[in-house]
Amino acid sequence: MEEPMTDATPPETLTLERDGHVLLIGLNRPAKRNAFNRLMLAELSRAYALLESDEELRCGVLFAHGEHFTSGLDLVDVAPLLSAGESPFPPEGRDPWRLDGEWTTPVVAAAQGRILTLGIELLLAADIRVAAPGSLFGQLEVRRGIYPFGGATLRFPREAGWGNAMRWLLTGDEFDAAEALRIGLVQEIDADPLDRARRIARTIADKAAPLGVRATLASAHRARRLGDEAAAERLAPDVVALFGSADGAEGVRSFVERREAVFTGR
Repeated sequence: MEEPMTDATPPETLTLERDGHVLLIGLNRPAKRNAFNRLMLAELSRAYALLESDEELRCGVLFAHGEHFTSGLDLVDVAPLLSAGESPFPPEGRDPWRLDGEWTTPVVAAAQGRILTLGIELLLAADIRVAAPGSLFGQLEVRRGIYPFGGATLRFPREAGWGNAMRWLLTGDEFDAAEALRIGLVQEIDADPLDRARRIARTIADKAAPLGVRATLASAHRARRLGDEAAAERLAPDVVALFGSADGAEGVRSFVERREAVFTGR
């Protein structure tokens, strides 16, 4: 079995950078418009495993080097693997499209240029999305004889509404950043999406209590997965536990003392 990704084993198709409690994950095949080959899929899987397992990391930022976020799959390299029903992810990795169970670390995505197929699904798997003004989106799978298999059929209708999602899922037409903002695929349009995403991530990592962030994500996912009633049953016991934590006590002290809280994740 291959060793899990660490800072000592830099990937070939990605860049990894720590910015305090934030992990910056950069897609880095710009000469191929950041198309995903087998190696890139495996390395992104390991990067997400690092993000989810390292207790020092409180937020991730996913972005891309070069002019384009991604042109999707490098089908020549990946299609044989997928058609054989084999997973592109190593055993020690996690699914970057976050379809493999519970996730606790938020991700902010920054995108520019062409954002095609699995690129849209990477955005949908993130918690907050920022795009550059000239971005172009396309869920093109139906034009290639397949259909989206990275979560778009699950998440796109939920995020954008049925008609808005089907307008793009069923046609394969391209749409621009203004339309992505209108339908909720992205939350902001910014001339420097990476800088904006980093600032959002730093706010989460530096100003929000890690236990509170995890509890918020867990509650929202529970409501989505099991329904409002199941999530509501956990609200009172969860907040009791949070008030009993060291970060809960620090939150109260900082309020009384009128200062910024310093959270430790405990």
